[in-house]
Amino acid sequence: MLLNGINVKKYRYDEYMNIFSVVFQDFKLFALPLGENVACRTNYDSALAEDCLIKSGFGERLKELPAGLDTYLYKDYDSSGVDVSGGEAQKIAIARSLYKDAPFIILDEPTAALDAVAEAEIYSKFDEIAGDKTAIYISHRLSSCKFCDEIAVFDGGAVVQYGSHEQLVADETGKYFVLWHAQAQYYAAPPA
Repeated sequence: MLLNGINVKKYRYDEYMNIFSVVFQDFKLFALPLGENVACRTNYDSALAEDCLIKSGFGERLKELPAGLDTYLYKDYDSSGVDVSGGEAQKIAIARSLYKDAPFIILDEPTAALDAVAEAEIYSKFDEIAGDKTAIYISHRLSSCKFCDEIAVFDGGAVVQYGSHEQLVADETGKYFVLWHAQAQYYAAPPA
């Protein structure tokens, strides 16, 4: 694999890892204050942590927390800690990836735990969330791919198609077309 035309094995491991910020499907939050969960450290830039939470869609919930960024998640270490829903946890994980401020963001099914409204909010703000970074968005829900500049379709461990949503959905012989219509049938208006 090449990065800027250079084999990734030529990079120092720590330098290579520092250019990526990843939100995995199975991320973990810790029974620590919210700000520390976002920054992954005890000393952090609170203004940046708050900004990242707002960008990820957690801003309204943040306003409700009794101690703001100092509010503990869960009650393991603080009886006044708060529980968060799966969707809220997902937003915190996205904020964590933004806080790292790496040039590449990899989002693996980042909206899987969100309800439809929260998911639409993330999609509508995706350009703002990604900013000038390169974002790699992994999803099985093709409706979430419509806003992507380029889409790589994998099948059997290999790239079988590559292009924009418009290009891929126009190719009636392609895997993307088949998958798109298989998923779209559940959203199409019933026949009159």
